[in-house]
Amino acid sequence: MLLPCGIKVKIGQVCKLVKSLYGLKQASRQWFAKLTSSLNKIGFTQSVYDHSLFIKNYENSFTMLLVDIILARKSISDIEQVTQHLNKVFKVKDLGDLKFFLGLEIDRSNEGIHVSQRKYALDIVNDAGLLAAKSCVTPMMKDTKNTF
Repeated sequence: MLLPCGIKVKIGQVCKLVKSLYGLKQASRQWFAKLTSSLNKIGFTQSVYDHSLFIKNYENSFTMLLVDIILARKSISDIEQVTQHLNKVFKVKDLGDLKFFLGLEIDRSNEGIHVSQRKYALDIVNDAGLLAAKSCVTPMMKDTKNTF
């Protein structure tokens, strides 16, 4: 790291880094601490079971925020409020409704939210070259002899 122009350092002196730099070990921890404190300020609490899940529950409203960042809400105004707050602290981009996340396919309808791993499972079967294979009720044919 180079010192900014105009700063003179004597031998034995060091410069204190006030802000973490991208790529350093502590950068992601500092970012998460900043995100946590920012969300706490607007009423979110961090889940005890999953530290990347934040929940805001009040009156008739329930909002969940999963870091990487996925927002689930009961009302659209809650999402807009959280998005505006995060946009002040961080630069965020709204990618619209969630379709795929970590191998999960998400479909929304009037009945609710349907989560499926169908595409992920089909990709595995296709990679194994078994897409055209015959299916069976049990994972192993009953007449197959054990070769162990």
